[in-house]
Amino acid sequence: MQHRLTTPLLPEARQQLAAGDTCLLTGEIYTARDAAHARLVAAIEKGQSLPLDLQHALIYYVGPCRPQPGRAIGAAGPTTSGRMDSFTPTLLKQGLAGTIGKGKRDSEVKAAMRQYGAVYFAATGGAGALLARSILASELLLYPDLGAEAVYRLRVEDFPLLVAIDCQGRDLYELGPQRFLAGQGTEFCPAPPQGGWDKAHVPQSRR
Repeated sequence: MQHRLTTPLLPEARQQLAAGDTCLLTGEIYTARDAAHARLVAAIEKGQSLPLDLQHALIYYVGPCRPQPGRAIGAAGPTTSGRMDSFTPTLLKQGLAGTIGKGKRDSEVKAAMRQYGAVYFAATGGAGALLARSILASELLLYPDLGAEAVYRLRVEDFPLLVAIDCQGRDLYELGPQRFLAGQGTEFCPAPPQGGWDKAHVPQSRR
């Protein structure tokens, strides 16, 4: 199934998503990688209030490149999500709606996702320049000393995602191979959106 999502990503919208669904996301998301996660979690553990609102928010695991002239951002492909596994349950407890990255998540992350009703989205690895075309604005928020790994707020339009793990804990990284071995490998290969995949990743405002 295909979805059009907007942020903040409320619980009722998250509950409609199933592993293998495709999505086009519009709204604001945060960037953060392991160094920024360590600082955020350290602040929580010290009882400090976070300098950003995670309620119903999404974090994209990315360290964007410098933008070219006329662009909001440079290449912005996902980093491996497992690097953030030790920090993720703490942030989900703060109200984080979900995360965006690539690769599998560990059992503790999946248990926390079920507990707090969160979603894990996969973005296409190796396609950072293509994904950047759906990012319309970028604003530095926190930890400028981390350079590309600082926390940014991005404004995205029709950002293409795949539901990798849904609120019920159904995991596409497990289901996909199982379906394939059972001869049902096309189940997670949905029909292209209207206009074809060549335009699906390009926001309406840039076509």
